Amino acid sequence: MKRSDVNRIMAEADEFIASFGFVLPPFARLSPDELRTLHARGEADRLVGARLGWDITDYGEGRFEEMGLFLFTVRNGSLADLEAGHGMCYAEKIMISRENQLSPMHRHVVKAEDIINRGGATLALELFTSDANGRPDPEQPITVQCDGLPRTLEAGGILRLDPGESVTLMPGDWHAFWGEEGDVLIGEVSTVNDDLNDNVFREPIGRFSAIDEDTAPSSLLVSDYDTWLPERA
Repeated sequence: MKRSDVNRIMAEADEFIASFGFVLPPFARLSPDELRTLHARGEADRLVGARLGWDITDYGEGRFEEMGLFLFTVRNGSLADLEAGHGMCYAEKIMISRENQLSPMHRHVVKAEDIINRGGATLALELFTSDANGRPDPEQPITVQCDGLPRTLEAGGILRLDPGESVTLMPGDWHAFWGEEGDVLIGEVSTVNDDLNDNVFREPIGRFSAIDEDTAPSSLLVSDYDTWLPERA
């Protein structure tokens, strides 16, 4: 992806999010230089370590309009706390799925998540349970909880969520999703999020985008932290 496109998507997403009354936290406004300064002083360790902030992906395929997702990680707990069974064991994201923009089929090993339609159009999810080898089971139906009530679908069935509706996905639940008949604002409330290790895709694709630096970044992506923020002595 071109950095100029990333900057544009950020600005458009910020406006779309705000149109539903959701306000991003103050650290969303940090410039790269401001974040570098905080990092150099040791004041951004929690933010950077938890990979809070902007996340825009085309899954390494270069077709963002067709296959991609906008995400902003608002809060994220600690894997150490999750392993210990106490402390900050939760995470929250706000996401945008554009009309017919596919987030490809994947599952998580550890993370359980509520996917919530926060507003806009219909959110469509294609769902499978896992077979004995951890692959999508083409035969077995899948049962998920939707706002406290069970919903059973055939393998590969499409679950449609209107604004205000949600689904709980457990580890091993395969899911792909997209906006149907418009763009969708999506909330995610989950156990601790680990995008570096906890995403298993059905097809061999990447989680993050390669960036063509055709202009300066307006804000850093979480995938920029390792390369744009120097190690401290």
